Amino acid sequence: MVVRRASAQTRLVLDALMTPGNEWRHGYDLAQKTGLAAGTLYPILGRLTDRGILESRWEADPPVGRPRRHLYRLTPNGHAYTEQIAAAAQPTRPRPAIGSPRPASGLA
Repeated sequence: MVVRRASAQTRLVLDALMTPGNEWRHGYDLAQKTGLAAGTLYPILGRLTDRGILESRWEADPPVGRPRRHLYRLTPNGHAYTEQIAAAAQPTRPRPAIGSPRPASGLA
């Protein structure tokens, strides 16, 4: 899988979806967790679903008086993608050039 660069907002959504047991999450819950407005969140969810990173479905049995919610969770490819993005975001320490002096340890 080719890892595309993910925006900060997309990374927030992916982080919010990384849950133990890969639970289904609804959009309002994701908006609360990420702080993203609906106009930002739902296009991200749509793109991630179209790319196979998320799967989505409608809630089966909503409580009386509340409409069904659209639910989202990571696919196996989505988990791999999220881990690759997290690894790419980790800062790497530069290696010293060959022949360069080692830093002093501070011990005399």
